[in-house]
Amino acid sequence: MNALDLLLWVIAPYVALTVFVLGHVWRYRYDKFGWTTRSSQLYESRLLRVGSPLFHFGILVVILGHVGGLVIPKAWTEAAGIGEHAYHVTAVVLGTIAGACTLAGLAILLYRRRTVGPVFTATTRNDKLMYAVLTLVIVLGLAATVAANVLEGGYDYRATVSPWFRSIFYLRPAGELMAAAPILFQAHAFSALVLFTIWPFTRLVHMLTAPVGYLTRPYIVYRSRGPRPGAPGRTPTGRR
Repeated sequence: MNALDLLLWVIAPYVALTVFVLGHVWRYRYDKFGWTTRSSQLYESRLLRVGSPLFHFGILVVILGHVGGLVIPKAWTEAAGIGEHAYHVTAVVLGTIAGACTLAGLAILLYRRRTVGPVFTATTRNDKLMYAVLTLVIVLGLAATVAANVLEGGYDYRATVSPWFRSIFYLRPAGELMAAAPILFQAHAFSALVLFTIWPFTRLVHMLTAPVGYLTRPYIVYRSRGPRPGAPGRTPTGRR
């Protein structure tokens, strides 16, 4: 393994992971009010109603597919009775469909953000960088899936990319495995590292939060300052 492979597949993952964790801690401590998606639904809703569900449902399937492919070892799926061919076909079909939906939804959202004046005005430099990197990650991932598994007859990334990914968390990084992967898989992995590095400083932080407090929060009671329409009023009293 040469110096470049050492930098890309051993050092860079730990840099990205460190910035990802510490960046979120810093953001939560010093920018709680900025921990938001900065919703723009009030400015435009027609395109948002189409693009947002398409993107979010697509990216959810993509994330679940990555968890299954990178975290779960190949031996486990085979022990569960899922053969390599069945796993490969399922992963390629679902991955391609989910990737296409994600990319289509993102394209609609980007078109909306660029063509709707108030939405474009509210777009920050961090947003532009995040959208550019996110688009690159999705395009490279979809290209790797189509090129390696459809055009070239299949590539078993669970023999190289997946063990490399797990080795990072075992603290025994096997950079030589990733160095042996096809160039599209390498580009997809490195762009993902860049995305995780900038993640804490963008609106993507909202993906790591859930409104758990709403389950135990007491009801908010609203009281009107004036008489409600149709409500029985008091009979005025006074001297004649």
